[in-house]
Amino acid sequence: MVRRVAIIGAGVSGLASIRSCLEEGLEPTCFERSNDIGGLWKFSDHVEEGRASIYKSVFTNSSKEMMCFPDVPFPDDFPNFMYHGKLQEYIIAFAREKDLLKYIQFETLITSIIKRPDFSITGQWDVTTEKDGKKASAVFDAVMICSGHHVYPNIPKESFPGLKDFKGQCFHSRDYKEPGTWKGKRVLVIGLGNSGCDIAAELSHTAEQVMVSSRSGSWVMSRVWDDGYPWDMVFVTRFQTFLKNSLPTAVSDWWYVKQMNARFKHENYGLMPLNGTLRKEPVFNDELPARILCGTVSIKPNVKKFTETTAIFEDGTMFEKIDCVIFATGYGYAYPFLDESIIRSRNNEVTLFKGIFPPQLEKSTLAVIGLVQSLGAAIPTTDLQARYAAQVVKGTCVLPPVKDMMDDIDEKMGKKRKLFGKSETIQTDYIDYMDELASFIGAKPNILWLFLTDPKLAVEVFFGPCSPYQFRLVGPGKWPGARNAILTQWDRTLKPTSTRIVGDLLKPSVFFHLFKLLAIPILFIALFLMLI
Repeated sequence: MVRRVAIIGAGVSGLASIRSCLEEGLEPTCFERSNDIGGLWKFSDHVEEGRASIYKSVFTNSSKEMMCFPDVPFPDDFPNFMYHGKLQEYIIAFAREKDLLKYIQFETLITSIIKRPDFSITGQWDVTTEKDGKKASAVFDAVMICSGHHVYPNIPKESFPGLKDFKGQCFHSRDYKEPGTWKGKRVLVIGLGNSGCDIAAELSHTAEQVMVSSRSGSWVMSRVWDDGYPWDMVFVTRFQTFLKNSLPTAVSDWWYVKQMNARFKHENYGLMPLNGTLRKEPVFNDELPARILCGTVSIKPNVKKFTETTAIFEDGTMFEKIDCVIFATGYGYAYPFLDESIIRSRNNEVTLFKGIFPPQLEKSTLAVIGLVQSLGAAIPTTDLQARYAAQVVKGTCVLPPVKDMMDDIDEKMGKKRKLFGKSETIQTDYIDYMDELASFIGAKPNILWLFLTDPKLAVEVFFGPCSPYQFRLVGPGKWPGARNAILTQWDRTLKPTSTRIVGDLLKPSVFFHLFKLLAIPILFIALFLMLI
């Protein structure tokens, strides 16, 4: 029986969900509030209610080979890290190639999603929409929520005494678009995440002075990593994950801090995280350290209190004559069309099995796609989430009993808090998470079998980048071009940078990186053996 699935949002999560439903023979209908696809990546020069908003200068933090849909590589000549318009171009091309646009109802607002009276038997939902002022309701067999988590800004004004007396401008980074307005001004940015660092570095070219206030600090990584290769092509590998999971915690933590400090010593720049061994998502900014060196950006601790024109920091220093305070303090999760107890079912925490399914529902017919964060890219993550969710909706995959799901959530939450910190409840380890989802649908590559049957591919899969193509090598949704895409991924990486040919293109040596990574643990083991 064809099952009707309502998909909320036509960003990358929504497009992945439409495609996955079609692959499983389901009937998707996607409702998009705006007049275009792309979600977060569809730039607008003004803020739109209920939609994610980005500033004009946004570039991707993941490189193209690591962030594509797993069966649609980016064109060879696309840059490795893309301006938002270039990524939007790819997203539109993907939607057209997969013929997804005809399943989307644009300028349609979801006003409510409610269980039907016989939900415990049918698992069906009443979905109410509004378009051109007219409401309509329809019954769906399942719902996939793909509206993202960068919509509802978090401004913790109650945490800053005296802020109500501040006379300058005060707004969230969601409302920031470009730096021209702040030429010659004195600006305080609160928050040391990606948006805060981007905005501070950009403003520092035109503002008189920019200060960034941070409670706990952050690791700041460059997009340019070892030997000039994109950071994630070198850093996000199965071998690195194997080492992290296998080495003693003390050695793994030491190695992680050493990697984070490879470009510059964070202590010297006031950026060092309070707990440096936590795998909190790092910030990606190629310019911030240079702006600090030039004196146009200064890093300060948390604001103790505000006066009419001044911020007084916890170390007793002050920033006076402030024209503007920008809160780069993240976002909250809200689904106003849905009873919030379904997703926040315990202690006001997002409680989802595998970050997707509310465990307490009588029928597993509601999935949340895209509500996780990791060092991996969003597109391949949501693609795999959507494939798993579509199989659950279809009945090919069956969720475990409620108790088992709750036990799994508790276990994972404990590990997350230990690894990422108490505030990072949607953070997860990319490769471990992707492998877990892939194993449910039979799409996880068997590394040992690859070494026996296809050693060339196995070396690239295990020691090379954990690129999205790996999750279309086998199983449902297998892509015949996946093997070749993996073996040629470095060609597409180097193509856009080699516009002036001065010699043979130098691809990374897998075994050289292997030697570098193994040298440290081998040294520790040798020292340990000498001491016993």
